[in-house]
Amino acid sequence: MPALASRMGRAKPSTIMMIAEKAKRLKAEGKDIISFSVGVPNFLPAEHVYQAARNALEHDSGQYLPGRGENHLVEAYLKRLKENGFKGYSTANIASGIGAKHLLFSLVYALMNEGEELLFPAPYWTTYQDIADLVGVTAKPMPCPAEQNYKLTAEQLAVAITSRSKVLLFNNPSNPTGMVYTKEEIKAIGDVLEQHDLWIISDDIYNRMVFDGVGFHHLLKTNPALRDRIIMVDSISKSYGMPGWRVGMMAGPESVANALVTLNSNSITNIPGVVGAAAAAAIEGPQDFADEMCVEFSKKRDEVMATMAQHQDIICPRPQGAFYAFPDISSTFGKSIEGKKINNDVDFSELLLETKGVAVVPGSAFGEPKAIRISYACKPADLTEGLKRFSAFLNELK
Repeated sequence: MPALASRMGRAKPSTIMMIAEKAKRLKAEGKDIISFSVGVPNFLPAEHVYQAARNALEHDSGQYLPGRGENHLVEAYLKRLKENGFKGYSTANIASGIGAKHLLFSLVYALMNEGEELLFPAPYWTTYQDIADLVGVTAKPMPCPAEQNYKLTAEQLAVAITSRSKVLLFNNPSNPTGMVYTKEEIKAIGDVLEQHDLWIISDDIYNRMVFDGVGFHHLLKTNPALRDRIIMVDSISKSYGMPGWRVGMMAGPESVANALVTLNSNSITNIPGVVGAAAAAAIEGPQDFADEMCVEFSKKRDEVMATMAQHQDIICPRPQGAFYAFPDISSTFGKSIEGKKINNDVDFSELLLETKGVAVVPGSAFGEPKAIRISYACKPADLTEGLKRFSAFLNELK
């Protein structure tokens, strides 16, 4: 039998999905499992979204559709951009994809040559490293530990940039930490970027999930001189409770948008019409639910932080966005439970699942092996019970 392509040796299955599937399997076997692993909002889209999908199905032509996205979807996204203060974009600046993950992969493929550097803060979303490995570019994570609130500093970025640096991938609010950059922090990073000729991919998929009145701030607003180099990526997955519908949208320079449309023509061809219609309805429809959603998530965040405060050895910077907490649990390394020793974040996660039935993701999947990721996008009762078990686990360590 012929061998697989050598690049498949660099391909790894998603750690997050592996843990989520393990939790599902254990639950199906009758185990009492609570999952804090996968980042799936615990709400479904509004009825008008489903109605738009039904209408599209009734009028389906069965034909190929535009690779950029159907006009209705593109216009809805342009309208949303304008309402959010991002003006001056037209259809030529837009491209769609099968989720933000697909767009990010296509962007790295379109913008970078092998050996060039892809910069991103660490902790990072697992897929950033995976995309770099698959495309054959050099991933350059910039470590941002809990002591600096998991945030990239301007000084750190300035030191990291070299002649081989081609793209900065910047995620705000952050997955996995839930941290949100202030306007001043964004401006300082933008000032550094103005001095270097890099592409900037702005991963904004949690932009509607910001708490405490801190607001969502963007490089395009603090540093408009970067406009010709910034590519914004958004998704319907988190904000609208539609992760399985798989629609991502991109806005940026016309040359970049056209490159992605070309890649679409050679891969996915187009987003299915029913899915695009539902996405358009979500993007252009009533948005007031987002405020209600943020209130719920901020309450859950407070519950998580109250639990962390009960354990002085656990360091957990206070998240102000998304629906994640990222506690540093390295103080537990060397301790044991039920005769089994915790040597690292993977041991911690496996023993927490084994002894208490709580699934979390080891921080090493995100480039920070001292931590774990807790997703609190679950039912309130599950969150309360899961945190109770989490505390019991920590209290029983010896």
